Amino acid sequence: MSVSDTSIFDLSNRTAIITGGNGGIGLGIAQALAAAGCNVSIWGRNADKNASAAVSMAGAKGEVHTQVCDVTSVASVKAAMDATLQTFGRVDGCFANAGIGGGGRHAFIDRTEEQWRSMFATNLDGVFHVFQAAARHMTERASNGDAFGRLVATSSLASLFGTARNEHYAATKAAINALVRALAVELARQGVTANAILPGWIKSDMTAGIMANEKFVGNVMPRIPMRRFGEPSDFGGIAVYLMSKASSYHTADCFVIDGGYTAF
Repeated sequence: MSVSDTSIFDLSNRTAIITGGNGGIGLGIAQALAAAGCNVSIWGRNADKNASAAVSMAGAKGEVHTQVCDVTSVASVKAAMDATLQTFGRVDGCFANAGIGGGGRHAFIDRTEEQWRSMFATNLDGVFHVFQAAARHMTERASNGDAFGRLVATSSLASLFGTARNEHYAATKAAINALVRALAVELARQGVTANAILPGWIKSDMTAGIMANEKFVGNVMPRIPMRRFGEPSDFGGIAVYLMSKASSYHTADCFVIDGGYTAF
């Protein structure tokens, strides 16, 4: 296959699920995939935000479907998967992007059981629920001679650093890194790859509060070689690559997209 063959990035007739695809990084991923011809199914808890996200992709090459879904619920995930399969007939990629932030930093010794469990329910259990539903479909297709699947999770640089006073968040993201590596090994023979994306400091609703803090910006910006915070659109390229045939031999990886933050 020639490197100059642009068809390796053609996503026509492919379908991808993006959880939390109605805003931030998830929306940036969904928009890029749809522009490349991929059908996208946006799963999110807020129907109005889902609809707004779909409007932002009007005119894209790929079709857009939205589904209200709470990834912490197995029943909700099953219903969303059934609806997506009914709409598109297949699922080729699953971007497990839905997640919640730390909700304010607290000393570890003061962290409540409820806060800990709530974080894991969305950020880790939610990935398990969604990936399991997608993998079942992908491996079933593979057994029928149609071996192709992409599992991609949104992790965080918090999985690499000592994220003080936010240990519950960091723990879920480190677990995601381990999960994708294990899935990459288990599902490789079914043509399914599994990878994680580790964003740096990205502008989104989740980070709007801290990025409005002048002291935070003054401390962090000098550590970013590109001297800017990331945008949701910065994740479009990696999403298209991972969904395409070009990434068929690339699995079990953690892609750091941070403007050079971790290198400086």
